[in-house]
Amino acid sequence: MGPKKAKNAQCKRCLNKFLEKEIYTIQQFQYRKSPTYDWTREFLTGLKIGEWDSFCEDCVLYYGKISHDAWMEHSKNK
Repeated sequence: MGPKKAKNAQCKRCLNKFLEKEIYTIQQFQYRKSPTYDWTREFLTGLKIGEWDSFCEDCVLYYGKISHDAWMEHSKNK
């Protein structure tokens, strides 16, 4: 058993610490079909979230869901 790796990254939302290799950023959303990455980035900027902010998996999934839900509402009201 090797030495324990330090949890040296911190999620901006929940403030939990995790391993650096487990970091997620909103750049993950470049690969989904909708909403567009530009729309998502603008939406999350309104929540004071930048492209390079670090998140754990649960929190990046949370932001993926709320941005998608907001996009669906936005699309309905067009």
